[in-house]
Amino acid sequence: MACALEPAALPADAVEVGRILDAWGIKGWFKVLPYSASPEALFSSKRWYLLPPERGPRVFDGPVLLAIREAREHADAVVASAQDVADREAAEALKGARIFVARSSFPTPQPDEYYWVDLIGLEVVNREGLVLGTVRDLLPTGPQTVLVVAYQQDDQARERMIPFVSAYVDAVDLPQRQIRVDWQPDY
Repeated sequence: MACALEPAALPADAVEVGRILDAWGIKGWFKVLPYSASPEALFSSKRWYLLPPERGPRVFDGPVLLAIREAREHADAVVASAQDVADREAAEALKGARIFVARSSFPTPQPDEYYWVDLIGLEVVNREGLVLGTVRDLLPTGPQTVLVVAYQQDDQARERMIPFVSAYVDAVDLPQRQIRVDWQPDY
């Protein structure tokens, strides 16, 4: 196997962005399942950090650095080549590895565009100043994305769903870690 991966520490701002599915071709390329429909983070970063697969055989134990030569879209996935992955056998050995990229290397979003990773954990407050909860997750529903907002009521964990569209979202303030919405607790 022609693969010499360099051990590395995960950056403090590392975000999991995908997983290696399998080898692609015979020259060391591999196929990646991106966790986003718009995998710009995979294209913008030339330094991917890998963690071993959660199951199955491992060719490395801790985080390793993979220097990416090229990454591009291919059908419903991404294909990539790396400096230290010279042939199909080396690419096959990476199957299942989890891919992390430093958040600082993500492309700058356009105005009123946000990375999901930046929204998770933000407090959601309505126009009256009532705290509705904290963003726990986001759900793509086709035409729009929905905020999954976690809150406590009667000592029980609950969720409310708020469409992440301008009709309901007044402002996203990342420095203040808050989203202001036109939403009532009884919706």
